[in-house]
Amino acid sequence: MSSEPIYFDHAATTPVLPQVAARMAEVLAMGLGNPAADHPPGRAAHALIEQARAQVAGLIGCEPADILFTSGATESNNLAITGTAPATPASASGSGGGSGNASAGATKPHLVSLATEHRSVLEPLRAMAAGGATLTLLKPDAEGLLHADALAAALRPETRLVSLLHVNNETGVAQDIPALARVCAARGVPFHVDAAQAAGKLPQSIADITLLSFTAHKLGGPQGVGALYVAPSHRAHLRAQMLGGNHERGLRAGTLATHQIVGFGLACALAAERRESEATRLTALRERLWQGLADLPGVARNGRPGAPHILNVTFAGVEGESLYQGLPELALSTGSACNSQTGEPSYVLRALGRDTEQAQSSLRFSLGHDTTGAHIDAAIAAVRRTHARLWAASPARPVPQGPEPGEWWLGEAGAERLGTWVRFAVRVEGEIIQQAETQYYGCPHTAAVCNLLCEQLRGRSLHFIELGTPDLWRQAVQAPIEKLGRMLIIEDALNALRPVT
Repeated sequence: MSSEPIYFDHAATTPVLPQVAARMAEVLAMGLGNPAADHPPGRAAHALIEQARAQVAGLIGCEPADILFTSGATESNNLAITGTAPATPASASGSGGGSGNASAGATKPHLVSLATEHRSVLEPLRAMAAGGATLTLLKPDAEGLLHADALAAALRPETRLVSLLHVNNETGVAQDIPALARVCAARGVPFHVDAAQAAGKLPQSIADITLLSFTAHKLGGPQGVGALYVAPSHRAHLRAQMLGGNHERGLRAGTLATHQIVGFGLACALAAERRESEATRLTALRERLWQGLADLPGVARNGRPGAPHILNVTFAGVEGESLYQGLPELALSTGSACNSQTGEPSYVLRALGRDTEQAQSSLRFSLGHDTTGAHIDAAIAAVRRTHARLWAASPARPVPQGPEPGEWWLGEAGAERLGTWVRFAVRVEGEIIQQAETQYYGCPHTAAVCNLLCEQLRGRSLHFIELGTPDLWRQAVQAPIEKLGRMLIIEDALNALRPVT
């Protein structure tokens, strides 16, 4: 087997397709000029960009003139949100995101979104709220869905923008975008859709949609380039956020990166050709993966199945960091790729009703063009192996007492809700510890210290246990200082040793 881990993180970024990489290399070798320049090398670059613009537009069914190139979905989302709401009068009327005339003394602009949106949507919205707008963040149902009637009830006369994900990047839940778009159109409210995880995976329609964001690196194109669809009726109401040039019809300054845009265009063309067949294939693989894990104790699927390439699973009863670290042969995410480095529980899963520990004990598997049935089977085997090991060590299981003669003592501290739960069981003959066992729910450092202490307990006097200090234990397993609290819980479990009655 290859030493490289099997890639299950396509929702974070997809490896560039070989055809795309080859085409980008060709373009880089052409000696092209600035596509804004009026000379042969510049005009050649401009022609390639316009060809790519048509390919990108073809993926979502719009006119090429309605596509603006950006650096990615994050910039597209920011441009759509911060560029629309200040420019759209609170008394907007009409359909398709058009706007009327602002009246004197208009009320504060009102913005609507969902609590489970990507941070590149939530943070611009919150920044605008800090600047004086009012913001309504709706809560999804237990399956992650927003229903049209709930959206309709949230709209006000002063609502300037609704911004929603088509496919949630953590759970794969797919919203009913046509139904939600009709609600906005009926009230004359501009509707922005973040389609980063949906473009090329699910059918796209721009009917009643004002703005739509997507990016190349989620569908086999390069990182660093994306697009924003802008409805023709809305173009005059969108305010540029990057200034310094008249590029992209004056809505996004900066010299266009020809090779990246060409790669984006080809990736979109390939995605359009393969969308139906790939959706069928990936859905079957996703369900094969779920069926291989569904019978494990404590396992639950997060969100209603939607996008074909994402499966998010909670493994309640096993600690998340230990689960993740126990799967070195898999490259996957414990949550949103934009949030996984913080160690915080996923706000998306919390919004779906998972508690902190359940959210942290969740894995996101995201599949792509290179995922095979053999990869799925290998992932099932790896997760089942690691889950079995952690579940066997869990304090939720019966106390490990063997048939050997002697008196048993137990000590326990912590709780699952604290992220660390430790139990020691020792068998004593006279005053000497003959046998020591441990159960734990905790990070790999917690497990390492518990196992180390079990080795040191054997042969010691029960009444003169001197095993060092929690900080020395932390240093012995090279745990960071923030893990000291977990070491203190281990000490509490040792100090709690009492005879089994």
